[in-house]
Amino acid sequence: MKTTTATKLKLDQYDRHKLTFGPSPLEKLDRLSAHLGGDVELWAKREDCNSGLAFGGNKLRKLEYLIPEAIKQNCDTLVTIGGVQSNHTRQVAATAAKLGMKCRLVQESWVNWNDAVYDRVGNILMSRILGAHVELVDEGFGIEFKQSWENALEDVKAKGGKPYAIPAGASDHQYGGLGFVGFAEEVRAQEAELGFAFDYIIVCSVTGSTQAGMVVGFAADGRADRVIGIDASATPKETRAQIKRIAERTADLVGLGRAITDADIVLNEDYAYPEYGLASPETVEAIRLSARTEGMLTDPVYEGKSMQGMIDLVKKGFFPKGSKVLYAHLGGVPAINGYSYLFRNG
Repeated sequence: MKTTTATKLKLDQYDRHKLTFGPSPLEKLDRLSAHLGGDVELWAKREDCNSGLAFGGNKLRKLEYLIPEAIKQNCDTLVTIGGVQSNHTRQVAATAAKLGMKCRLVQESWVNWNDAVYDRVGNILMSRILGAHVELVDEGFGIEFKQSWENALEDVKAKGGKPYAIPAGASDHQYGGLGFVGFAEEVRAQEAELGFAFDYIIVCSVTGSTQAGMVVGFAADGRADRVIGIDASATPKETRAQIKRIAERTADLVGLGRAITDADIVLNEDYAYPEYGLASPETVEAIRLSARTEGMLTDPVYEGKSMQGMIDLVKKGFFPKGSKVLYAHLGGVPAINGYSYLFRNG
């Protein structure tokens, strides 16, 4: 795809508190591309290497646009929610530590995985080391606003604190999609240096704002429907609706100048099985393949499933010959420690 002129989006009008190093690097995946036949050129944008805050990840890009409001409101405690091995809660904990704020994390039982050390390793271990107050709650998966989170906010207030509410994944928030509008603009700048534009962008979707921001950002140059979301929620109806809702709100914020349509939201539902947080044998094989061809680690909950999706779509011929495909590596590898039994033999 040749580079095209993009609509100028009004992203700079929003305050941004820098938490990342700068533009995350692009990496050409030569060996994985060759392994899959060489007809499609695969690249990765390494959001997993975007910051020095507790191994980085995509949520930091979102938090850069939320944190200025927390600071302006003189909040002293960041309050958020996720599963036991949430990458998001780990990144919120790191951000709070960097800012000198307190952090309250609600960690619900979103995954039917009964490893004996699941709640003591990986992301949740790092959150505890970072000084966050971790509350384990026995409630199942859901991307809606949860009562346990509302209770935590009220508890912080009752104890004299001033909480700043960050929903799951930093997604269903007024500014939740802005960070990945910035991602698209960053990609365009990198494409200008490379001399070509990517034909497709692959991204994992659960709480929705990462894909929503990308949809808006790439709509600016006519590529909204080239953002291929790989559902990992196993509740795709809810995820699709949330992506569109966040994209609509974000498009208004940045002045996209056109409505977001159903056709803009491409969400592949084929790889979320058997359920949220559990890896299929095919996901495990995709994790091994990307590791053994590129030295690039992915996790069983998110990136392993989007990697499986991309690999399978290449094999099926979904991408025309000669396509350049960008895989958004959103981070999350620390969660793999909670799934060590799956990889006991490598």
